Amino acid sequence: MGALKGNHAGLLNDIETHFQPEETDSESSKGHGRLEQRTVSICRSLAGIRPWAGLCTLIRVTATRTLLKGNDEIVGKPETRYYISSLSETAQQFADRLRAYWGVENKVHYVRDVTQGEDASRIRVIPLPQLWAIARNLAEDARTTSRWYIIVSMGRAAGFLALGIGKSAPATVTVI
Repeated sequence: MGALKGNHAGLLNDIETHFQPEETDSESSKGHGRLEQRTVSICRSLAGIRPWAGLCTLIRVTATRTLLKGNDEIVGKPETRYYISSLSETAQQFADRLRAYWGVENKVHYVRDVTQGEDASRIRVIPLPQLWAIARNLAEDARTTSRWYIIVSMGRAAGFLALGIGKSAPATVTVI
C-alpha cells in the first residue's frame, strides 16, 4: 500500500476524477482533546486510471477533526488522502491497516523527537543528518530491546564514519 501525494500527480488526478466508492467503513475516535471521524472508501474499478504494476485497489480516506475546548467544538476542514494497493481487502481491513501504520508512525516520531530531540537538531550538512539518524536508531533499539551491538568498521570504507556502541557507552559517533 502506498500513499499518493504530489509525487505522482497524473495518477492522483486520475483517481480523484474517477474514484467511485464501492465499499465504505466509518469510525470515530475521541482523545487528546479532539474527536476524529474517518471514512475509508475503496474502489476496485480501474477504468480511467493509468496503468500501475500490480494495482488492485484504490483507497480514499476522509478525516474530519473536531477540537474540543471546554463546551466549544471547533470543526476542522475535512482532509482527503488517497492510497493505492496491490491487496484486495475490505474497507474495514484497509482502515485497520492504516490506523496501525499511523499508530506506529506517531510512536516512533514521539520517541525520536521527545527522547532524542531530533526536531530541534541543527545538523543539516549531508551526510550528517542520515548518519545521526542511524546512530539514534541504533541507540533507541539498544535502549528498548537490551540488544547491544559492536559496530566498529561501519562506513570506514567510505572514509567518513566509525560507530562504536557497547554496554560501556550508550552511543559514540566519531566523524573522521
